[in-house]
Amino acid sequence: MPNVGQLPRLAAIKMRQSPYFRNHMNGMKRWTLLALLLAGSWPLAAQTGTPLQEEVRSDKVVGIKLFRKPDQQTFPVLRLGETEMLELHFDDMQSSSRSYFYTWVLCNADWTPANLSSMDYIKGFSQQRLTQFRFSSATQQRYVHYQALLPAANSMPSRSGNYLLKVFENGDTSKLLFSRRLLVVNEKATMAVRFQQPFDQSKFMTHQKVLVDLAIKGFDVANPGRELKLVVMQNNQWNRTAMLTNPSFIRGKSYEYSDEQQLLFEGGKEWRWLDLRSFRLQSDRVAKIDYNTNPNNVYVRPDTIRSPQRYLFYNDINGRFAVSHLENINPWWQGDIGRVHFTLMTREPELLDNQHVYLYGELTQYQLNEQTRMKWNENLGVFETSILLKNGYYNYAYVTRPKNNPLAPVSFALTEGNLWEAENDYRVLLYYTPFAARADELIGVVEMNTRQFFVPNR
Repeated sequence: MPNVGQLPRLAAIKMRQSPYFRNHMNGMKRWTLLALLLAGSWPLAAQTGTPLQEEVRSDKVVGIKLFRKPDQQTFPVLRLGETEMLELHFDDMQSSSRSYFYTWVLCNADWTPANLSSMDYIKGFSQQRLTQFRFSSATQQRYVHYQALLPAANSMPSRSGNYLLKVFENGDTSKLLFSRRLLVVNEKATMAVRFQQPFDQSKFMTHQKVLVDLAIKGFDVANPGRELKLVVMQNNQWNRTAMLTNPSFIRGKSYEYSDEQQLLFEGGKEWRWLDLRSFRLQSDRVAKIDYNTNPNNVYVRPDTIRSPQRYLFYNDINGRFAVSHLENINPWWQGDIGRVHFTLMTREPELLDNQHVYLYGELTQYQLNEQTRMKWNENLGVFETSILLKNGYYNYAYVTRPKNNPLAPVSFALTEGNLWEAENDYRVLLYYTPFAARADELIGVVEMNTRQFFVPNR
């Protein structure tokens, strides 16, 4: 006869042997398996969240540049498994050095954060300190210049996709200094890009249509409308992009995207330019410089509305800028910083009554905020604003956005004008989302200029 201590164990054995218990447990296993399957596919069905934006939260930061080494005019793209490097540069107007760090955040095609731990996409440390800095030399305005080569050997992306580079202070991500978008691509597709005038007569003379042909290599796509996303971007502007999920035509593993509505972009015109490579030798776009202030106050000659003007082609850098100096050896820490004043004149200010006007380009990091908004000067009858800029060569433009619609896309129509023959850069990005994946992969990037492949309508 079993003793009292063995009774619970014997009761458990008999219960497991009963038919009712076996049927109940089989049902529980089935429900558990179903729950696990649903949990595994949930991120694919719900890639929700707020898209992460590029930001500049500190008014002490000037001249942020992120590019492929060594060309300042290149877009920040890394190819997975290769040895390419990015250069990061920025200036801090504070007089002493600070403890700054950076980290990577993986995002989906729409820039919502990926549902992955940082350990799943960062090889090495999740945070890295910026250790390379130098105090300014031979300048009137004092600052500290920071720079870094990315990725570091002990902190690098391990997956392809969209990444947000965050720079923050004292290892605390809540003390964000600024953030920048970059791409990591694992090439699995080939793409060809062409340009056309639209068929729509109302946009025939003002817009450019992008056509994309692509071919997948090395794997099969079961559902292109769900697994592929195509993003087209004009002139490095993340706020001027189009995303397509459905191809117009499918031929085996080849896909054509030619949507007449989504793939139309304002042509704009060639960007305005400003040569600030020296504050001592003033270029013809500079009206005057006040050397008695720190930083120097630089006054740019007034600009006018260009929308009625005919198209004139000249070489520009499509909204970007390059840090450069005519007199010193190294512009990164020997270039001076000045407060540059911009003025926009218009003969018909009532046309802009319902619009906010912004100074726009990489010189403002394409930000639309109170600092970059042009303020109306009632006494002079002009729009004005001022920003801190470093010695260099700059492209810029003026754009508008309706006052009653802060989410509307920016437009060049009222201030610059749009013409279909304008020269522009386009970048096409292809994303792939396998079944049950928790992040979008970037499998193709191609860059093209409108003067390379503009084909007539037939």
